[in-house]
Amino acid sequence: MTDIAVVDYGMGNLRSVAKAVEHVAGSARVQVTSDPAVVRAAARVVFPGQGAMPDCMRELDARGLRPAVMEAARSKPFLGICIGLQMLFELSEEGNVPGLGLLGGRVVRFPGDLREQGSGARLKVPHMGWNEVYQTLTHPLWDGIADGTRFYYVHSYHPRPADSSLVAGFSRYPAAFACAVARANLFAVQFHPEKSQAAGLQLLSNFTRWDGHCAPRPGPHRFAGSPA
Repeated sequence: MTDIAVVDYGMGNLRSVAKAVEHVAGSARVQVTSDPAVVRAAARVVFPGQGAMPDCMRELDARGLRPAVMEAARSKPFLGICIGLQMLFELSEEGNVPGLGLLGGRVVRFPGDLREQGSGARLKVPHMGWNEVYQTLTHPLWDGIADGTRFYYVHSYHPRPADSSLVAGFSRYPAAFACAVARANLFAVQFHPEKSQAAGLQLLSNFTRWDGHCAPRPGPHRFAGSPA
């Protein structure tokens, strides 16, 4: 049996994700797969993604992976990364396409005229590079990761959860936006842990040991972003 399945629907940076997970997984078997049966049988599932949301949803359905991914997100330790986070929500402004609807809320684009607070300097979209993550929930996947640690981002869209209690972490660009969400056995991040050096490897290592159970408590920060 595959211990950790990395879902392949043709849109993810799968090699770097799989290599990073393998690096921290010890003796666990890591398999990149587009086979729904392998996803269903795996003990843990990583759901990465890159590209445009309409393409990702189309390719997921074309490979018959939607039911297996939805079952995994409800029943076993599940980690969404980048578009793999966005696809969990009800609707994305990118193409006005429905997501999987596992989490309430929508995915929105950064405004076109973003300005840095204080200097007024124009901020680029996509948001690309390193940014601090402020933890709003205690969670096993944050173990060993200091509040305010920097992670690597490449994105133009971000989630706006309907329920702020889902938010496990946020970044600022320049306003606060949700960059990590958690519910029961599910954890998902907008940043790329596989590109985030030691902190990203720590998060992935935590995931490989997580049993999918969590009773989150309030973390060091409170998220005050806009609800969906």
